[in-house]
Amino acid sequence: MGTKEKILITALRLFAQDGYEAVSVSRIAGELGMTKGALYKHYKNKRDIYDSIVAHIFQLDAERAKTSKVPEKTFDETPLPFRYTTVEGLKTFMEAQFRYWSEDETACNFRRMLTLEQYRNPELTELYHRAFTSGPLGYTEDLFREMMGRGLWHKGNPRQMAVEFYAPFYLLLSISDAASSEPEKRATEELFTAHVEGFIEKYASEGEEAANGGDHKG
Repeated sequence: MGTKEKILITALRLFAQDGYEAVSVSRIAGELGMTKGALYKHYKNKRDIYDSIVAHIFQLDAERAKTSKVPEKTFDETPLPFRYTTVEGLKTFMEAQFRYWSEDETACNFRRMLTLEQYRNPELTELYHRAFTSGPLGYTEDLFREMMGRGLWHKGNPRQMAVEFYAPFYLLLSISDAASSEPEKRATEELFTAHVEGFIEKYASEGEEAANGGDHKG
């Protein structure tokens, strides 16, 4: 692990513990056994560290989306990929998302930092909603609406379906955080997988088109 990455991981751990505003560059440097001057060779200031953390988290999110073959950006930015997403791709992505946000130390610390800061820092409040509430909800609503248009998903209110689909994600993340053993964490993950599978069984259209992801020629 390089020095820049060590600084990011250490800073994020401290931000998750005490909040972004409460942690100084001096403290981050001290945790790493380096001087502030040495740290400034890698990052201009604390804000630069924060921006790099956010960019890293969203880059990883986009990579998981690409691997699962679901849209990497919002519908407003790139609408076309939403028209080619399959039910299986959605399932794969959501399960990968849950594993990442419940198991990865960097992801968990990022989530804790935003949870701490959401009520006292307007910018981090906005980021919290982009990452965990209105952002994923809008993304899922757009997916369902486009799937309905292609006959992959039963007709209905895509917003309401998105709420029903996404709400257990954050609830079960919180339960996973409180788990006192690995078997408890696995059980929570299995609950989420069962939720996703049950939801798809309820709303995905039957037939060969749904099974194969529809006609990608549009």
